[in-house]
Amino acid sequence: MKKYILTAMAIAAASLISTQAFAQAKEGPWMVRVRAVNLASANTTDSGTAGLTVNDIVLPEVDVSYFFSPNLAVELILTVPQEHNVMANGTKIGTLSQLPPTLLAQYHFPMNGFKPYVGAGINYTKFTTSDIGGGTVTPDGSSWGGALQVGVDVPLSGNMYFNFDVKKVFIKTNINAGGNSIGTFKVDPLLVGVGIGWRF
Repeated sequence: MKKYILTAMAIAAASLISTQAFAQAKEGPWMVRVRAVNLASANTTDSGTAGLTVNDIVLPEVDVSYFFSPNLAVELILTVPQEHNVMANGTKIGTLSQLPPTLLAQYHFPMNGFKPYVGAGINYTKFTTSDIGGGTVTPDGSSWGGALQVGVDVPLSGNMYFNFDVKKVFIKTNINAGGNSIGTFKVDPLLVGVGIGWRF
């Protein structure tokens, strides 16, 4: 009798392990999210560029995450080139386009149901085009800076999640006129996004 009980327990345990393994394999280590993001610039400057601002914009964003474990992941954030109007004391003086991919390391908290996370990483911004003051005023070609993140994934059905995400990205550039720096401008945007994610 004991032999039959042990055999039944072994079969049940194997079945449970197989079911859990299948569920994990089905979900997989990859996650892709698409978001609509509101970008609000900090617009801080030193005395050389006082009164210089760029407008806030709404833009699409795509990110790809890879989970090394249930709690640890890396996320690459991609978007389209972002075009801003550049203002000096409220008057438009040109436009500025930038492309800012960001790479973040994340910790996902082990909770049932919704899944909050925090992240930190690095941003590289390429200023792709600039038309400020008829081309007489230009930013540096690129910027490196830190990035911070907090967000949550809420399960919907299957492998689909609702996502809410907030990031602070540190972007700054020297402003040049006639080949000389006339001051530093910090975009330092706050990005608030909502979207949908798929785990596979």
